[in-house]
Amino acid sequence: MTLTLEEISFHIILHAGNARSSAMEALQAAKKNQFDLAGDKMAEAEKEVHQAHHYQTQLLQKEASGDGENPTILLIHAQDHLMNAITVKELAQEIIEIHQNR
Repeated sequence: MTLTLEEISFHIILHAGNARSSAMEALQAAKKNQFDLAGDKMAEAEKEVHQAHHYQTQLLQKEASGDGENPTILLIHAQDHLMNAITVKELAQEIIEIHQNR
């Protein structure tokens, strides 16, 4: 089943939002020295980013095959969510390591 650009955009937003939320939950757990929980939440964040990338890859493949579409504001918004989630996830990992080493 081929998804529309709008559907792909919403999937990216969904998974990116889940990734960001899980990374933030990981930070909260680390602040409480609950490092196992923090690790679980970071694994969830990674899984969600991977899912968002899956949908993004569909767009890239369509583009590469000459079947690309003009980007919409919704797609730009989705990409913004994904990049934000990736940044939060990476920073969360660094902060958790700081908490573990203190």
